[in-house]
Amino acid sequence: MRIICFTIASIILMNAGAFAQTKAGIEKRPFGKTTEGEPVDLYILTNANGMKTKIMTFGGIVTELWAPDRDGKLADVVLGHDNLKGYLDGHPYFGALVGRYANRIAKGKFTLDGKEYTLAVNNGPNALHGGKRGFDKVVWKVDKAEMTDKALVLQLSYVSKDGEEGYPGTLTSTVTYSVPLNSNEVRIDYSATTDKATPVNLTNHSYFNLAGHDKGDILGQELTINAEEYTLADDTLIPTGKISPVKGTPFDFTQSTPIGKRIGELKGEPAGYDLNYVLRPGKGFKLAARVFDPKSGRELKVFTTEPGIQFYSGNFLDGKDKGKGGAVYKKHAGFCLEAQHFPDSVNQKNFPPVILKPDAVYSQTTVYNFSIAAK
Repeated sequence: MRIICFTIASIILMNAGAFAQTKAGIEKRPFGKTTEGEPVDLYILTNANGMKTKIMTFGGIVTELWAPDRDGKLADVVLGHDNLKGYLDGHPYFGALVGRYANRIAKGKFTLDGKEYTLAVNNGPNALHGGKRGFDKVVWKVDKAEMTDKALVLQLSYVSKDGEEGYPGTLTSTVTYSVPLNSNEVRIDYSATTDKATPVNLTNHSYFNLAGHDKGDILGQELTINAEEYTLADDTLIPTGKISPVKGTPFDFTQSTPIGKRIGELKGEPAGYDLNYVLRPGKGFKLAARVFDPKSGRELKVFTTEPGIQFYSGNFLDGKDKGKGGAVYKKHAGFCLEAQHFPDSVNQKNFPPVILKPDAVYSQTTVYNFSIAAK
């Protein structure tokens, strides 16, 4: 079969020397049940350096991810909840796998092979992140949980039936999280096949705060995005079809800039960033973005094969989301860097295509790399 697209999300903690050797392994814990009574499990992947990554089967959600600061002290750098109820009660996609189509589709409609499809509308007039019950709100099947001689591996799968949330075709998705035993890296591999042509655009929606999930806002953290253009959007965040330059706008992060430096220049309420950047072309992994936290010294680099990346500065966080350990997630408490195809590509002929056909395999590769930087 021809490969169209494959996802690997990888998070590398470079300062491995700061940790004592720990017995590596995978631990499984019950994490509650859904409102329908379906059991949910939490998997804790711990490598030889003591780095822990916690992933639950509900939504394939990364609930915790620990990275070291310049002194080697670990902190959980993703926003989330302590228990399943926090996620079931509603949350802004903390750590989730989103699909079948990440981001927005205008008016919840598209035409494919001469037939118009109507999707669930759940974001103003538009469809967002797969609909009212997207991939973030289902329990994924565990196909594999094992330790090899090189890595800890957790493989999940989900079958989305023909017509689910209005999408055509039965889509089978597989997601593999792997944590190397010694290199402090978390990889997420996505692939998908279908029995009928359908739009597919998968991503991870983790909210990061490099100071720690409970350490206030991210406005002082410094961002660089390897993009000179973005997709111009209307007031509902649907692209107009025009590709615009970032130069001379508050959207220009071609040079390292504090996230909050120009945020006051943005229009709309709540003010903040929520837009798709058109990444500079490159083969294989290309550097998409870099974020540096001056307080902790943590640095995050994002590499991807995707043509775009959505930068979201947590504009709609309002303090109502009580997080882990009682943390209050106020506006700009975290940022997202979602590697993706462009929003509404299914309705935009000049955007990179997103239609998966039965003779092909969807794939996407994204790498989140953590290290310590002086500046």
